[in-house]
Amino acid sequence: MQSPLSFEQQIQHKIDTKTKPLGALGMLESVAFQVAKIQQTLTPSLKQPTILTFAGDHGAANAGVSAYPQEVTFQMVMNFLNGGAAINVFCQQNEIALKVVDAGVNFDFEASPALINAKIAAGTANYLTEPAMSADQLQECFDKASAIVADVAATGCNVIGFGEMGIGNTASASLIMSELCELPIERCVGRGTGLDDAGLQRKVELLAEAKALHGKFKNPSQVLSTYGGFEIAQICGAMMAAQQHGMVVMVDGFIATAAYLVAVELNPALREHAIFCHVSDENGHRLMLDHLKVKPLVNLGMRLGEGTGCAVAYPLIKSAVAFLNGMASFESAGVSEAESA
Repeated sequence: MQSPLSFEQQIQHKIDTKTKPLGALGMLESVAFQVAKIQQTLTPSLKQPTILTFAGDHGAANAGVSAYPQEVTFQMVMNFLNGGAAINVFCQQNEIALKVVDAGVNFDFEASPALINAKIAAGTANYLTEPAMSADQLQECFDKASAIVADVAATGCNVIGFGEMGIGNTASASLIMSELCELPIERCVGRGTGLDDAGLQRKVELLAEAKALHGKFKNPSQVLSTYGGFEIAQICGAMMAAQQHGMVVMVDGFIATAAYLVAVELNPALREHAIFCHVSDENGHRLMLDHLKVKPLVNLGMRLGEGTGCAVAYPLIKSAVAFLNGMASFESAGVSEAESA
């Protein structure tokens, strides 16, 4: 007597018996399998897709690690709130709800229905001279992010992505990557918002000085509190909370993946929930993905952040769920299956 199929085997059987050659839908098949497993159903659904774009300022931003001045952070948040950024366009196109989170911008915003106030402080401290945030501030980031995700989950959302805005945050992400991937800082640093060759070299030198100043770390949380922005820390906390709510977690680009590096160390179950939407053109992101042994859905040469990689990849996740639910099986369609060799 044949033993009953495990749930994972049932998912794979449903995928394999669709009217197609085995594996013919490529990564869409692995995404369909993952979403079905996350939701523990053979008929998964995507409800109330949401992207949270977290914004924060960095104390090191005016020290030469970015081509843009710090005030661009709040200016871009205003652009988000006015509906004029790429993330607004893509979310509207793909019917994704968008909320902007002030995690720690050096600006006082007026209340807005599109803005969530989760400000820790008006920017982090300068990690070139001291840790970016205290352990208490890091915990506050996690607590605020958890509450935000709980509110989103209460709307019925079961698929969520995270974006960011923060001048200087590619430098912060590079430092986190260097520590957690155990790579030299020069392999982790890119041009960010557009540094020239001299600016890139200066950025590498500054971050090498930061690494020398802070030395070795006890755990991933200490890495995050030393180098992270409030927006990166809140993304980390939000990813962990999303896993606990059983959500599909869409991971964006370089900075969001740096947050994920910490989050998956603190909550290994997150790995089963994460879909990596794209590979960023920012230097280092592919090395991060290789370190994690994951495959991104697309490579479009994007390096904007904001959650844009999640927004443009979301239709592919919808396609994966749609074929699993709607495509006929060989049996139901009366189509002959391939004969065994």
